Amino acid sequence: MATLQDITLAAALNILSAFIFFVAFAILRLQPFNDRVYFPKWYLKGLRTDPVTGGAFVRKFVNLDWRSYLRFLNWMPAALRMPEPELIDHAGLDSVVYLRIYLIGLKIFVPIAFLAWAVLVPVNWTSTGLEAGMSNITSSDIDKLSISNVHSRSQRFWAHIIVAYAFTFWTCFILLKEYEKVAAMRLQFLAAEKRRPDQFTGLNLYMSFRYEIYNHVYFWLIEKIVVYNANKLAKLVKKRKKLQNWRVYYQNKLERTSERPQIKTGCLGLCGDKVDAIDHHNTEIDKLSKEIALERDKVTNDPKSIMPAAFVSFKTRWGAAVCAQTQQTRNPTMWLTEWAPEPRDVYWSNLAIPYVSLTVRRLIIAVAFFFLTFFFMIPIAIVQSLASLEGIQKAAPWLKPLINIHIIKSFIQGFLPGIALKLFLIFLPTILMIMSKFEGFGSISSLERRAASRYYLFSFVNIFLGNILTGSAFEQLDSFIHQPANQYPITIGTAIPLKASFFITYIMVDGWAGIAAEVLMLKPLIIYHLKNFFLVKTEKDREEAMDAGSIGFNTGEPRIQLYILLGLVYAAVTPSVLPFIIVFFGLAYVVFRHQIINVYNQEYESGAAFWPDVHLRVVIALIVSQIVLMGLLTTKKAASSTPFLIALPILTIWFHIYCKGRFEPAFVRYPLQEAMMKDTLERATEPNLNLKAYLQNAYVHPVFKASIDDEDEEDANSQKWETESVTVPTKRQSRRNTPLPSRISGASSSPSLPDAIRQQPEP
Repeated sequence: MATLQDITLAAALNILSAFIFFVAFAILRLQPFNDRVYFPKWYLKGLRTDPVTGGAFVRKFVNLDWRSYLRFLNWMPAALRMPEPELIDHAGLDSVVYLRIYLIGLKIFVPIAFLAWAVLVPVNWTSTGLEAGMSNITSSDIDKLSISNVHSRSQRFWAHIIVAYAFTFWTCFILLKEYEKVAAMRLQFLAAEKRRPDQFTGLNLYMSFRYEIYNHVYFWLIEKIVVYNANKLAKLVKKRKKLQNWRVYYQNKLERTSERPQIKTGCLGLCGDKVDAIDHHNTEIDKLSKEIALERDKVTNDPKSIMPAAFVSFKTRWGAAVCAQTQQTRNPTMWLTEWAPEPRDVYWSNLAIPYVSLTVRRLIIAVAFFFLTFFFMIPIAIVQSLASLEGIQKAAPWLKPLINIHIIKSFIQGFLPGIALKLFLIFLPTILMIMSKFEGFGSISSLERRAASRYYLFSFVNIFLGNILTGSAFEQLDSFIHQPANQYPITIGTAIPLKASFFITYIMVDGWAGIAAEVLMLKPLIIYHLKNFFLVKTEKDREEAMDAGSIGFNTGEPRIQLYILLGLVYAAVTPSVLPFIIVFFGLAYVVFRHQIINVYNQEYESGAAFWPDVHLRVVIALIVSQIVLMGLLTTKKAASSTPFLIALPILTIWFHIYCKGRFEPAFVRYPLQEAMMKDTLERATEPNLNLKAYLQNAYVHPVFKASIDDEDEEDANSQKWETESVTVPTKRQSRRNTPLPSRISGASSSPSLPDAIRQQPEP
């Protein structure tokens, strides 16, 4: 059981760690050779180039301007300076709405903390319940701030009930205003947004490719793009890209040394005959180009390569909305329609999964997730027990003299449990994403939303419930054995708020030091320099070595929701948790705003389609907090006051039903009125728009685009090499004007293809 001194030491360690991370980041980001690590988004947009330094050689690597180091924290106000409309244009609506989740935490918990500390803390602190009636419970000074310190049957519980109503009404008010605001932002974003292919396109699944099935939509139809299984073609295209990059490297080498490079054709270039490197790669690329052409013809002409899906584009947004939002055939499983994700968002591999197989796959994953969740609780309990004083003394008795040292003891109780839990969960996001892919979702956004929901459920069971149960059952085991059975509910009910000290240490480790480490980006920094030193051969390689990353909705949002859950549950039970949560939300908002402006390059744009999930999970946390409070008051024998809490879950569920009916349709359907207005405006402003040309290549499988583009580039480069006999230029500024390809699907489609074509590369 962590004492107040242990928590103080843990807070000091985490604050020191966060400060070190911030100082290290402030210094590293000023160095010229780290510029692509800490500002990759501006490079991808073509608005930033490598710093030009003159004078000493060391200036290419180290910033010698001492004045810049005096303003090492100026990135914080700079992150808050960009207004929200400009941030939407810069990073997209998804990123801006994601930041609003942190603002929700601040809006909810800052007023709640003031009220809790003004009302509940004096009520709890001035009572003597732990000293008088609970001698069998292990507690510390900080637990005197909790509801456990209030005597059973005390009239003081009326304060907790009244405050619980205030907390519920305030949280619902904030949720209502935010839902209304985000829904309005989404509709405004869709209305003001530039033309995108997904506005005119529906994804048709498990359909028959007969003409008759299109009769009732043929009038509005403009383009139908069949989805092909092109896995083998993708491997060939990837191999050719690698060879082309090596060829550019050797051409650059020839230009620098004026000596034609030689390579060995054997294993890894260590053995075999020596040949001219450029000629050898030209020959290999020509062979692969012929194989790619044959494979492409085979895929497009083989009926077995056709997937049971197609992207169907329409002449108007209104026609696409009608198709995507209605049932097309008498048999609802014959032809399923939904809105097509934007081209970057498509997860091509899952479009080949049969409809019947989807149900089986999701059943398998549901069972697997059940066992993963509940069997994970066993090792977590073991790790948590070993991360305590008693566990270490039992596992290694010879460490007892060292553990008895005060500072070591405080470190173990206040710091080690949070680190142990965080390390134990490090591979969980990858496992959950693999599960989501196996389920068969057709877009990256759907994959991330499903993984996020599973991560939240896992955190609720293992981190929240698991630690409460292990805290009650393991730490209080001795008291369980030596007391009457009718005292068990009282002991458990009292032990729940006593577990707050563990969650405080976890919040500091994960939410303070962890957030500060996020801005340092130590892993991308190391990987970039390793790639730059060993693997980068061309400017193209250098751009691809930049790991801009994304907001990581599948991991970030469940973590936010866990803190919201802890805050709402412990607000009326142990208010001492709230200041630590508020620090997390404030710090995380600044850090992630900076990252979204300068680093993250979002892989897709869903128009904040994830917000209903965010709202639902906050409502669930609110209901859980109400049930926990009712359970605690029941164990405290507050029979006269506890029934007044029954209305809270009922009112909260009614509130959610109202919000779901009022706002959720804006996130799952596109209003026909809005579609018609946008179509009418577009016809008036662009009467000569060739929409078919705009849409014809938007949803072509990225591997077909890559193979065609590479062949065109290959012809141009070969001609230039033959006529000019100079090195092929390696600066690819045009890439910076297009979105980064998805790290999940490998798609390289731009969300607005003609816009990208119209933009000329910057010199």
